[in-house]
Amino acid sequence: MLNLVLFGPPGAGKGTQSQKLIARYNLVHLSTGDLLRAQITQGTELGLRAKKLMDEGLLVPDEVVIGMIGSALKDNQQASGFIFDGFPRTVPQAESLDRLLAEHGTQVSCMVALEVDEQELVTRLLERGKTSGRPDDQNEEKIRKRVTVYNTETAQVAGYYAQQNKFHALNGIGAIDDIFGQICGILDQHQPATSQSSQQATKEVKA
Repeated sequence: MLNLVLFGPPGAGKGTQSQKLIARYNLVHLSTGDLLRAQITQGTELGLRAKKLMDEGLLVPDEVVIGMIGSALKDNQQASGFIFDGFPRTVPQAESLDRLLAEHGTQVSCMVALEVDEQELVTRLLERGKTSGRPDDQNEEKIRKRVTVYNTETAQVAGYYAQQNKFHALNGIGAIDDIFGQICGILDQHQPATSQSSQQATKEVKA
């Protein structure tokens, strides 16, 4: 399986690139925020537990988030791989994800971080805020705080994956297709041998 941890500060373009990667590699997009909302809507045991904590103003513990990811892995066993969007955010979460994936006979292939300077992010998000309707996209102070939190969290996780030779940083400023091409170049290096052989065979048949 091809499993990508896609990181980048708010406004870096993760959503845009995720959609293109999903189409090209047949990946399932796993966003912890989306998973939380889905589990709560479905009224699952994990969802009810998460809702209770959130209603009390508490953070959802790692084991609940990992449990939701585990459920998503079971529900998508035919997928070619997954994009983990914004998760893991801490080294303990990364270690838990490694253990979970190992139980499913797979592992994180690589982590790609889209790097964009803070002022560019502020400009992008304020512009997005004109149409997104999100309050946190319309307040410069909140935007800068979100970027600071991201940078603080990501530094440790980047180091974790760097030790495994799986961390890659890319300039997130430029043409969308150019950035997409760079990400694909990285993913193609980390694809399982069977997938690479399959792709090569497909290319030869088409040729």
